[in-house]
Amino acid sequence: MTRETSGSDTTGPVREVAFVGLGRMGAPMARLLSEAGYRVRGFDASGPTDIPGVGNAATAAEAATGADVIILMLPDSTVVESVLREAGVLDALAPGTVLLDMGSSEPGRTRVLGPEVAGRDAAMVDAPVSGGVRGARAGTLTIMVGGDDGSVARVRPLLEVLGRQVRHVGPAGAGHALKAINNLLSATHLLVTSEALLAGAEFGLDTEVMLEAINTSSGRSGSTERKWPDFVVGRGFDSGFGLRLMLKDMRIATGLAASTGHRSELGEEAVRLWARAAEELPADADHTEIVRWLEQREDDTNGSTDTAHPGREQDEK
Repeated sequence: MTRETSGSDTTGPVREVAFVGLGRMGAPMARLLSEAGYRVRGFDASGPTDIPGVGNAATAAEAATGADVIILMLPDSTVVESVLREAGVLDALAPGTVLLDMGSSEPGRTRVLGPEVAGRDAAMVDAPVSGGVRGARAGTLTIMVGGDDGSVARVRPLLEVLGRQVRHVGPAGAGHALKAINNLLSATHLLVTSEALLAGAEFGLDTEVMLEAINTSSGRSGSTERKWPDFVVGRGFDSGFGLRLMLKDMRIATGLAASTGHRSELGEEAVRLWARAAEELPADADHTEIVRWLEQREDDTNGSTDTAHPGREQDEK
């Protein structure tokens, strides 16, 4: 059954959805929308996909043509701008279309795109997400939305299919700004959490005992409650979010701070360390592999090949 929008919608119900960017996040999100009754056409630069209920378009512009809402789930602002201007999506916008950028783009560049989209009688809404691949599959993402009230109201039912928490945080660009700030916090506490837990393990403390104690104490964070238990202790390092994408978001956040006249000294130091890790780890490294990098630094410093680190013995079997 087609989902209807709320009473704030003045341009009709959302029925047709274009989804551009069907990677590890986009593919399950497109599937959920199809299952909820939306007619979804998808396009991915890597080629046709096999997602139940989602049609394949030959180009991004073809996917966008006739859509009520066009969702972009792309790596950064440069790719977004290329898809809009060079791949023809801007020209495919019809009056009343909502362009929904759900990737982690730069808020300043999103604000520049807004008037360009409005010039085609369409609306720009940014709605980046937090929750990773698991959240995308389960429809439990947190979605930070920037845009005008009417456009946000129109797409809210669609967003509520994808996320458990849908928060309208301000005008266009505000969602992208808040997502970058969130990821700077996430990356910084993952780094310091990992340093602390590795030091505790070298001292002889059991990692799971440390996590249990910290998670009922003031040092707890998303890193101790989820990232270490789910992706590090078992040595999976498979959160689905790349280290270089995390670094990109961190740089957006520190750049945002600098543009407002506020230095982010701790954040800038975290960026420096993550940038070193990005240089030394494989190009496709998951962001949780920052722990591997810290372990390697310790081994290089100590000249050690022991297995005192949590779960390291699993890597060596």
